[in-house]
Amino acid sequence: MTDDALLAPDRLPERIADEAALEEFLSRPTQALIDDLARLDGDIMILGVAGKVGPCLARMAKRAAPDKRVIGVARFSDPAVRERLESWGVDTIACDLLDRDGVEALPKVANVIFMAGRKFGTTGDEPFSWAMNAHVPAIVAEALKGSRIVAFSTLCVYPFANVVHMDCDESTPPLPPGEYANSCVGRERMFQYFSKQHDTPGRLIRLNYAIDLRYGVLFDIANWVRDGTPIDLTTGHASVIWHGDVNNQVLRALGHCEVPSSPLNIGGPEATSIRALARAFGHRFSRAPVFAGSEAETAWVNRTDLAARLFGYPVVPLDRMIDWVADWIERDMPRYDKPTMYEARDGRF
Repeated sequence: MTDDALLAPDRLPERIADEAALEEFLSRPTQALIDDLARLDGDIMILGVAGKVGPCLARMAKRAAPDKRVIGVARFSDPAVRERLESWGVDTIACDLLDRDGVEALPKVANVIFMAGRKFGTTGDEPFSWAMNAHVPAIVAEALKGSRIVAFSTLCVYPFANVVHMDCDESTPPLPPGEYANSCVGRERMFQYFSKQHDTPGRLIRLNYAIDLRYGVLFDIANWVRDGTPIDLTTGHASVIWHGDVNNQVLRALGHCEVPSSPLNIGGPEATSIRALARAFGHRFSRAPVFAGSEAETAWVNRTDLAARLFGYPVVPLDRMIDWVADWIERDMPRYDKPTMYEARDGRF
């Protein structure tokens, strides 16, 4: 792989031209990921690959380890996603993960990334969210008990933490508000239970707010600043991380699995002030942000020291993310229209 195809601090573009360039950049591996996957035995299967994040993660895995088989599994209700994956050399299998027989029939590969889950729409349809977030993990953990399993979870399993002391880490008991977050605790407990039962190595990725240019905390704040929408400062801090850094760290976590499966916080190295982010976008747009309320002492923030020890700091710094998002919005580029709702404090999504 050529140097210009790697994610590295000295090879960050000044701007990202379009969606094709964005997705290519989001799928760039670091040299550390290439080295880690070279030491890892077996192929890689990604469950729930067809969401916002999955295609670029699968593409990155294939770019980092071209000699491994990378398999993407989803229902593939949008055939175009399946075609894109296959054009990148990713094999695909259509499977409803609620179908126990279908999951049992999946290839028994050495490495599994579990991405399936449901967040938005939980309120009013709680039973389905519990089925996706707790029942499906039990099916997968039993069917693929011979694999390493790295499963996406969420920072929302934590209680709110003080934004100054940042005393919430992987040892903090999960005591979250709301049905969505509690169903995610159920996901973690299912993987931990079956990991212990079957000696299945695993990691539970408690992900903070990941940044793409088409959605995310920075995207939300930038649009509010540009449009003059008042920004509620009650949730006054958030931890953000470039999604390409997330993909790299999640794939590298396959080499750091434990029995029983254990949590790992992934996010930015600091809690970022929402007020400061809004002012940064206001400077770029030459427009003063409009604020409402004042900062609470707590937010969904946690420490990422363990990930920093395992993987180093994220490659893409906050200022560069702000520049990219501002440029993207000024050019009216594509968006997902899926607000993060980072400001919600009652756990209702």
